[in-house]
Amino acid sequence: MMLSPDQAADSDHPSSAHSDPESLGGGDAKVLGSVSDLEPVEEAEADGKSGSRAALYPHPQQLSREEKRRRRRATAKYRSAHATRERIRVEAFNLAFAELRKLLPTLPPDKKLSKIEILRLAICYISYLNHVLDV
Repeated sequence: MMLSPDQAADSDHPSSAHSDPESLGGGDAKVLGSVSDLEPVEEAEADGKSGSRAALYPHPQQLSREEKRRRRRATAKYRSAHATRERIRVEAFNLAFAELRKLLPTLPPDKKLSKIEILRLAICYISYLNHVLDV
């Protein structure tokens, strides 16, 4: 890449080329040197008035209870723990049906019954036992 005569003159004095504000952004460039220059921008973002990310994702303390719950449930850790709890619940549920099934008399004792069949058979068996006790 070839340098123009103006660029070649600037390359002789590299420290002066980048130290003056005019070379960075034109003649009316403003140099930000104090914190007070940044305060209005930070206040606008904190208020959520600008189209910034802060407006789209408010601080966690500003979220509703429902939104906090949704965000907590969206994490992989929560989903994994929930799946584990659900698996334990279903296993306990199936064990309870298996225990109930063992108590019910059927013609082939090892006949496979659905959960609704187990419940209906249990209702009939309890009614039968009540009838036997009443007689």
